[in-house]
Amino acid sequence: MCPRPARARIIQPAMMLDELQARCEAVRREWAQASASARDPAGVEALRIKFLGRKGFVTTAFAALRTLPPEERAAAGRLLNALKGEIASALEALQAEAERETVEARLAAERYDLTLPGSWRPVGRLHPLTQVRREIEDIFMKLGFDVASGPELETDYYNFEALAIGADHPARDEWDSFYIADGLLLRTHTSPVQIRVMKSQPPPVRIVCPGRCYRRDNPDATHSPVFHQIELLWVEKGLTFAHLKWILREFVTEFFGPGYEMRFAADFFPFTEPSAQVHIRKPPGEWLEIMGAGMVDPAVLAEVGYDPEGVTGFAFGLGVERMAMLRWGIEDIRLFFQNDIRFLSQF
Repeated sequence: MCPRPARARIIQPAMMLDELQARCEAVRREWAQASASARDPAGVEALRIKFLGRKGFVTTAFAALRTLPPEERAAAGRLLNALKGEIASALEALQAEAERETVEARLAAERYDLTLPGSWRPVGRLHPLTQVRREIEDIFMKLGFDVASGPELETDYYNFEALAIGADHPARDEWDSFYIADGLLLRTHTSPVQIRVMKSQPPPVRIVCPGRCYRRDNPDATHSPVFHQIELLWVEKGLTFAHLKWILREFVTEFFGPGYEMRFAADFFPFTEPSAQVHIRKPPGEWLEIMGAGMVDPAVLAEVGYDPEGVTGFAFGLGVERMAMLRWGIEDIRLFFQNDIRFLSQF
């Protein structure tokens, strides 16, 4: 095999100190010209690479030190270090200025004109049925009643049997509801809550029972298969129909305002005896039915374990939709469930 030829060594010509000084001045002039147009971070970075990078002007000038005579290298090093320091300081100032201008430009682009009118955001509010329910609850809570709740999926016992509505009772024709399984149905009223509370504690009992109810009604202007009800129950020793009348008078005055007359009309409910409808009017207006009421049937008291000879009680139930319709003159119950913002935003 032939021997590989030796690599030729490149010999750089020797440089004198005065030549290095002239080269430094040329770099300064080149820097002054190039830095005048650098105004953004990318341009400043290009300047750094051009002058201080691995192949930059200043870096290659340092490589020429070894070609100088030994006695001139110290002075040449000081000369080059001064040039490098000048350019590095100027680069730092340019970088800070470029970043500041970039930030100012971005802020100017993102600045909001606070003198312009703001974007309107509608404020949410409670549904009118929720407003009425809460107002009724507050009225009775001020009178010393607690708020009780129970399941919407009820057993036949709590929904019917415990309230003296047997399997063959005629009232079931109107109240038979949506059955889920044998013995389970969607409750037709909130009266089952009264039974549950009475079974869980001894007298006295003072509660209101708000909640959603279900009945097999065809939707029209005054009927809905889903509706909201609030019932009241007060069981204690010595209660009479006069106490019921007083509670109802307080409610009518507080909810509808002064000037309303109230009257009772005989009615029938399986779980109250005697039973009545409650009517109100503001003369010379017409009488309007607002709820059913009555004294708790002794059979119901006995069913929950109370002594009918020792305590008495009364109860009434009203529809939340009915109260809202009377208050605001609404003629179609379906409006409450259609979620029309034009309708709901009025309340």
